[in-house]
Amino acid sequence: MTDTSPDMVAEYRRRIMALSPERRLAMACEMFQTAKALARAGILQNGPLPECEVRRQLFLRFYGSEFDEEERARILASL
Repeated sequence: MTDTSPDMVAEYRRRIMALSPERRLAMACEMFQTAKALARAGILQNGPLPECEVRRQLFLRFYGSEFDEEERARILASL
C-alpha cells in the first residue's frame, strides 16, 4: 500500500538517478549507518550490554534470517 502518487514516485526516482553513482552509494551508506544506530539504541534500551552481545544482536537483526541455524550459530560464536 502506498499513498504516494505515481507522478511523485517517478519524480523521486528521476532525482535520485540524476545523482552521481558515488553520491547514491554515500547516501546508501549513510542510511545503513542510521539504521544500525537505531537498532543499537533499541538493543540497549533496557540497559548496557557487553559490546560482543551488541554485535551478536545486530547480526541477528540484520542478517539472522539469511542463514540456517547451524551457520548462524557458527557466526554468532565468532562474534
